[in-house]
Amino acid sequence: MPDRSLHSPKPALVERVLMRCAGQCAVCRTWSDQTVCDDCLQRYARPVPRCWTCAARLPLALIGSPRPQCGRCLADPPPLDRAVAALDYRFPWDGLLQHFKYHQALELRESLLQRMNLALTAAEVQQPDWLLPVPLSVEQVRERGYNQSHELAKALARRRGLRCDPGLLLRLQHNDRQAGLKMADRTANVRGVFAVEPQKARQLRGCSVALLDDVMTSGATLFELARVLLQAGVMSVQAWVIARTPEPGDE
Repeated sequence: MPDRSLHSPKPALVERVLMRCAGQCAVCRTWSDQTVCDDCLQRYARPVPRCWTCAARLPLALIGSPRPQCGRCLADPPPLDRAVAALDYRFPWDGLLQHFKYHQALELRESLLQRMNLALTAAEVQQPDWLLPVPLSVEQVRERGYNQSHELAKALARRRGLRCDPGLLLRLQHNDRQAGLKMADRTANVRGVFAVEPQKARQLRGCSVALLDDVMTSGATLFELARVLLQAGVMSVQAWVIARTPEPGDE
């Protein structure tokens, strides 16, 4: 019997075909030719002013500042030159990202990438030399079946003409989930967890890098990766995230 897997369409091709077909909006379930319909995008994806270096929401009064920063970043600057978040990690994006992360819901990738690409264009970010996904541990990949940040990064890299190599960054150990820790414990939890691949380190020296992740909460993971990259000779580091967890009290 012939091996049918040899003739199966690639997942990316299947995704593109499905995106052109009418279906139900993933949020309101009305019929739409997009995974998230225009009405839901207008309601739940409006841009908001954000901190230049951690992407936290900022008061409207700071819109006119050239490089607005929150009080925390002013007092303790993070090792990022720029942070861009496309969305708030709240309804409906929190549920959609959870579905994308843990249930391989690749049909959501295009909508998430569109939000990210629009946010980057609006932010007028400097084009980095490399776009690198946040690495997962072997245990995490085994649990989820894939690295959701890599899926987003490789597609966004093609769209923006960037180099992307998930093998440049290593996760040396499987640490506790950040979601279950207090903010004060998150930095310690990721200390020493990441490294640059020694045999590829020369490719990064003197370059600029953008890190891509699906969600940013305290920033501890991205800050630690930025420190590792800077120590390896990278000149500048940005963080690009699909969603940023709102600060307590944010409306």
